[in-house]
Amino acid sequence: MTTFTAFTTLADRDSAEALAELVEELDPAPYGVGVFEIEDGSDRWEVGAYFLERPDDVALALLAVSHAAAPFAISELPDIDWVAHVRRELAPVVAGRFFVYGSHDADKVPEGSIPLLIEAAMAFGTGHHGTTLGCLSALDRLERDGLRARNVADIGCGTAVLAMAAAKLWPETVLASDIDPVAVETAAANVEANGLSGQVVCLEAAGFEHPRLKEYAPYDLIFANILKAPLIALAPDMGRYCAESGHVILSGILHEQADDVIAAYVVQGFTLASRNEHGDWTTLVMQRKQ
Repeated sequence: MTTFTAFTTLADRDSAEALAELVEELDPAPYGVGVFEIEDGSDRWEVGAYFLERPDDVALALLAVSHAAAPFAISELPDIDWVAHVRRELAPVVAGRFFVYGSHDADKVPEGSIPLLIEAAMAFGTGHHGTTLGCLSALDRLERDGLRARNVADIGCGTAVLAMAAAKLWPETVLASDIDPVAVETAAANVEANGLSGQVVCLEAAGFEHPRLKEYAPYDLIFANILKAPLIALAPDMGRYCAESGHVILSGILHEQADDVIAAYVVQGFTLASRNEHGDWTTLVMQRKQ
């Protein structure tokens, strides 16, 4: 089935969300509309819409002008089995001892590695993105250096690949939370596929706003692979819920944004333990002072 996409960019989130609401009312109507922050440090936002029929070019043009948005870029997508395509294109990923793979590559798991099964259909958090790769590599180094985390949380878990990696290293329960209910369902499916049901608990929550997340605090290790702004907003709660001498692994940070994130965590009593770069992205390991 041929589908169409329409994308534009705006200067702020409120305008993007207002435009998205109007795009949903178009005829023909889109079957999906999304609002995303562009992860290039520009502070601009993107509105994307997906249609089963060619959208009304004139209506989109008028909406763009009325909201000071860039002209919509309309594209026709061919009928492609995207899951099969992604499976062909995504090779397994090695991050330290971790081996992240799809079921189509189950025969390639190296002996002695720590395997993490993530289906290709669930592309965000497969390990191919520099942020996930950076977090897994940081976790591997921390454990090799002697970290024994008895209490772990993964905030904004996506596919739960980081939570599962921690659960493969240590037998304790790991809490994995996300604000998106679809992500929580995806995480739970991955947890079951990796034989970690009961050890990794998936929760729907914004930040630490869940009774169980507060009950299990303080944490020896916390992951947050999200974006600069929510990472900075989370800094006070990180200081509140991270144990003394505990670590946080932070990513979703462009290189030029790293110093701002570090500064926000230093104010909350953390020191920089390490930083690494993968592609355009920086991963920070911060340790809370005793």
